[in-house]
Parts: sequence; C-alpha cells; structure tokens
Amino acid sequence: MHITSQQRLDDGVDESRFTLGDIPGILWTPASASASVPAPLILLGHPPLGLRAMYPRLAARARHAAADGFATATIELPGSGDRPRWPAVEQARGDLRRAMEAGEPVGDEIVDALVLPLVDKAVPEWQAALDALLSLPGIAGPVGYSGGVISVGVRLAVVEPRVSAAVLFAGSLVPRATFEEARRVTIPLHVLLQWDDEGNDRQASLDLFDAFGSEEKSLHAHLGGHTGVPQHAGDAASRFLVRHLR
Repeated sequence: MHITSQQRLDDGVDESRFTLGDIPGILWTPASASASVPAPLILLGHPPLGLRAMYPRLAARARHAAADGFATATIELPGSGDRPRWPAVEQARGDLRRAMEAGEPVGDEIVDALVLPLVDKAVPEWQAALDALLSLPGIAGPVGYSGGVISVGVRLAVVEPRVSAAVLFAGSLVPRATFEEARRVTIPLHVLLQWDDEGNDRQASLDLFDAFGSEEKSLHAHLGGHTGVPQHAGDAASRFLVRHLR
C-alpha cells in the first residue's frame, strides 16, 4: 500500500488517499485512533460510478462512522474511475440501458454479464485491501462492510471470515448465483431497501433477504427513491454496526 496524500478534515477526521498496486483507495480514521487504541474498520461499498463521483456521499458516511470511533476505507471498483474499462461489461451496460429504455424485462444473461465479473474481480481486491489496512497502526478488527454493490457484499460475507457484520444496500441487479450464495451467509445483517427505487427490482430484494441464512437479519424499508434514504435509517444502521463491532 502506498499513501499518496494525507489531510485532516475540518472535523478532525484524517483522510489518506492510497494505491494498492493500480487500485486507488481512500482511508478515513478518527483522530482518536492510535496503535494503543486502534479503531475497528468498516469497508464502504459503493456502486461502480467512480470514486470522484461518489466522494461526497462516501466522505459523509466516513465522517459519521468516525464519530462512532470507526475507521473506514473504500477502493475504486474494477472498470470504474480511471481504471481500465472492460469491453464485455461495457457491452452489458449498453444492453441493460437499451432494455430499460425500451421498457423490456432485463434478462438473466444481461444481469450475469454485468454483475458476476465485477464480483469475481472486486472481492479479491477488497480482501487484498483488507490485508493492507489491518497491517496499519491504529486499525484493527473486527471488520464490517457497509453499502453496495449488494452482490459484492454477499460474496464478501461468505468468503471473508474477518467481516463480522454487514449493512447491505438493496438496489442492485442480483444474479441468480447470488441467491445461492446468500443461503451461506451467517453473519448479522442490516438491509436497507428504498421502496420506490426506480432502478431496483423490489421483489428480487425481498427474495434475496428471505434467502439469507443469518440468524440475525433485519430489513428496513422506507418510501422514496434510490438516494432518498432518511437520516434516521442511516442512524439505525450506525447503531447496528456499533452493537456488533465495538
């Protein structure tokens, strides 16, 4: 891991930009974190829109988590931002856009072509980032995951034993393979669902929640579109992470 820049934000949160090989990322740590008092870590998931576009929302989530004593980190997803594009995934995005514009159903083959390559590549990168982050002074487990893409979060919950709890954002296209993986998830889950999300298959989100094998899982549905998550919903997700990670 190579730190490329560091700054202290106006509320005392330290922001470090880094690269892990050719993967850009950002780490936020509360000023109180130290080698003697390390902060638990939350991995901040996000849609493949690029870190520059997502930065305001990610930084706001990081500041909120820092107030609870957590360090947070995120990485640029494959095919996003300044990372090389994937021709096959770009084709799948075009097929998805055309189907939605035409009001046609989005077939499984489009969903698989769009999501599964992302999951297969992103999850090992998240694990490599986790290796590097947990080696830093001032950061320690337990580790949580919060955000989307939900299929990435599901895979991490299955294959990464260091992730102890997850807040998952419903609203992504979900391959059938993810439903099978969901049955193997056993960590505590807090799932957020925007009931009127224009880009989400609501029934698929409900079916995925039903498939999770966790003994502790809760679904929090709220009226509104994709970006309309109410503040109290975010506060409830924060309390969930505090309960399980501190």
